[in-house]
Amino acid sequence: MNGLRILFVFRAPLGGLFRQVIDLVRCQAKAGHQIGIVADSMTGGDRAVEVFRELAPLCALGIHRMPMYRNPNLTDITNIRAIGRLARDLKVDVLHGHGSKGGLYARASAVLGRSGPVRAYTPHGGSFNYEPGTLIHKAYMLVESLLERGTDVFTFESQFIADRFKAEVGETDKLVRIVLNGLYPHEFEPRVTVDDPTDIVFIGELRAAKGIDLLLQSLARLKDEGRTVTATIIGGGPDEAMLKAMTDSLGIADRTVFTGPMIGSQGIRRGRIMAVPSRAESLPYIVLEAVAAQVPLVTTGCGGIPEIVGADYRWMVPAGELEPLLGAMREALDTSDAALAEQARALADRARPIFAAEKMADDVVSAYRAAIARRTG
Repeated sequence: MNGLRILFVFRAPLGGLFRQVIDLVRCQAKAGHQIGIVADSMTGGDRAVEVFRELAPLCALGIHRMPMYRNPNLTDITNIRAIGRLARDLKVDVLHGHGSKGGLYARASAVLGRSGPVRAYTPHGGSFNYEPGTLIHKAYMLVESLLERGTDVFTFESQFIADRFKAEVGETDKLVRIVLNGLYPHEFEPRVTVDDPTDIVFIGELRAAKGIDLLLQSLARLKDEGRTVTATIIGGGPDEAMLKAMTDSLGIADRTVFTGPMIGSQGIRRGRIMAVPSRAESLPYIVLEAVAAQVPLVTTGCGGIPEIVGADYRWMVPAGELEPLLGAMREALDTSDAALAEQARALADRARPIFAAEKMADDVVSAYRAAIARRTG
């Protein structure tokens, strides 16, 4: 079967969204498809430059970067037109938008009539993470409803986000596929911790949705109980200064280390137990990576996390609540290393057949082909 010409469009070359695009590029290029990327030029830093340099030989359609703002901006109109011209010049078969901004850029020009390439869309939280009922949430859901008209196929990364779309945007007559994020076989090897790991490690963007404030409050409460619990906070983001100040005010600065951003496979080696105190998630790659690497986990049950760990996971607690998080952390810290390892192995065994990178890429291509077939009748 002939290879497809696929152009991925997304804003930030960061986090789980970027990881998924990287995996799709690698797997789909290996399968004989021609790939191109359009991404923001203002975020990602040196790490993004390095990754794009590694991906360049796999991107026959090129890597194109332009300024993209997280919130609505007048440059959005210019970018939509530029990406439309690029798609025409490259004669792409599929224009695949990832995340809210990428979804806007990939689909806006098709709202009034779906000609040209098939338009695929994968939400990654984004506009769906705002509090339902708020003005900004209503505005973004209106935009999502309009853009639905310009969509040929949705590839939701979790059942959770598919359900959110249905509840908040409505039913769609477009093609819908649930395509779970995937990992490579080598990622299911047990991690080896650094020589002197902290008790807790957190990995993620330093912003309110990640619930790091609740983690720090839990650490302070544990200190008040007479426990010496250390933590490593890995990542960067808009709340970094506030969180560092919070460790000072809570009296835990001497046992809390902020490292800055770090790739997940290195970060998960820095702590005995990984804490995921998120208030909002979609299907987080860092939780997948931790489960595969048999890292003991305390997590909230937001987003698609229950799809990874199972609905009855022992240390999964309600999002946004301090006491349950504190209780789970206390119990996990008191559990022997042998018992932690046994539970972690069980989680990895559950995840291995479900979350596979090549399966993810194949399922996405199958979704493209179904949309092309439907478009051509």
